Amino acid sequence: MERYINPLIDLLNGMTPYLLLGFLVAGILKEFVPRRIYADKLSKNNFRSVLLAALFGIPLPLCSCGVIPTAASLRREGASRGATVSFLISTPQTGVDSIFATASILGIPFAICRPVVALVTALAGGCAVNRWDKNADNKASIASASQTMKKSFWKKCAGTLRYGFIDMMQDIGKWIVIGLVIAAVITVAVPNDFFTQLSDYPLLNMLVILAFSAPMYLCATGSIPIAAALMLKGLSPGAALVLLIAGPATNMAAILVINKVLGRKTLIIYLLSIIIGAVSFGLIVDYLLPAQWFSPTGCGSHCSLCTESSAPWWQTTSSILFVSMLVIAFILRMRKNKSTGKPKSFRINGMMCNHCKANVENALARIDGVTAVRVDLGEGKAYVEGKKVDYDTVISTIKELGYEYIEE
Repeated sequence: MERYINPLIDLLNGMTPYLLLGFLVAGILKEFVPRRIYADKLSKNNFRSVLLAALFGIPLPLCSCGVIPTAASLRREGASRGATVSFLISTPQTGVDSIFATASILGIPFAICRPVVALVTALAGGCAVNRWDKNADNKASIASASQTMKKSFWKKCAGTLRYGFIDMMQDIGKWIVIGLVIAAVITVAVPNDFFTQLSDYPLLNMLVILAFSAPMYLCATGSIPIAAALMLKGLSPGAALVLLIAGPATNMAAILVINKVLGRKTLIIYLLSIIIGAVSFGLIVDYLLPAQWFSPTGCGSHCSLCTESSAPWWQTTSSILFVSMLVIAFILRMRKNKSTGKPKSFRINGMMCNHCKANVENALARIDGVTAVRVDLGEGKAYVEGKKVDYDTVISTIKELGYEYIEE
């Protein structure tokens, strides 16, 4: 057991200082950057809207499922179809938290490559959609959903801390832990020469990784230790980049929802943009860029994956803080999910994270007559309270968000 625990602790110590910083920046973005700004800038069917959507999406720490209702909301608020697809492609591939964590584990070149690839693939996909679907209704009215309550500076600060260190922990904490555990298992269980046997065939390496990562749910941050562990087993840097791009950007749930909300043509463009972009940049990394640029950080005297040296105190402290916050976040989530009263319940398929939860709660709360809304992710249900609520409107709102309502 010790041979699995030690790599897990090393990875945790290497990532947590940057994760904590990333969570803080994520909270600042959430509270201090009004979402209305996004919609106002993304309404036109042109390159500028596609570019801005990609740039808006890259730093946001939304996963490939959480980005779906957010993008659907932007679409309803007036964002063009091309801008919506650009946002869908760029956002889950990276985020401020994953950029910091990538730099800490895989090095600065990898940390630079991720947002660059996210930008290029998003531009390609968004522009292709604008060219393909010229009849898109890009003049949708700005919905009242974009009008948020004004908060004082101190309430925004409190919201920053809550979003970054509670909501974000609840959202992706599980996936980070899963990624770390998988990485530790890979480090010990996968033979050292497993991928070196395919080292002469980088494209085959990438296709194998693509086949496994595309349908899976991989968090942008949780995929980092997996990529690092596979590289130490001989995986080429280009194939690792494919994992970091395609894994977080796609999963079966997102694929099904995009097909339903935006249509099959848009889904095809979405997938091709990600796959072609990931493989193309992977080949560039393997064939055109120096190999020493792309290796787990400091594979030498400072590599926590390769040496037995003890971690600095600030890394150990960060790990303790991270684990403590993770435990607190999940305790609060369990308490919040305890049912109170007997509201009307609606079973919803497709919700996977706190971003999904927040979008459903906010949308249903705006329906006339609704006095309280609570979403339980574990049960996959929304509980709605109120007087003279039109439940058909509740159901249609759920479907407009891109989720599936299931009759009980």
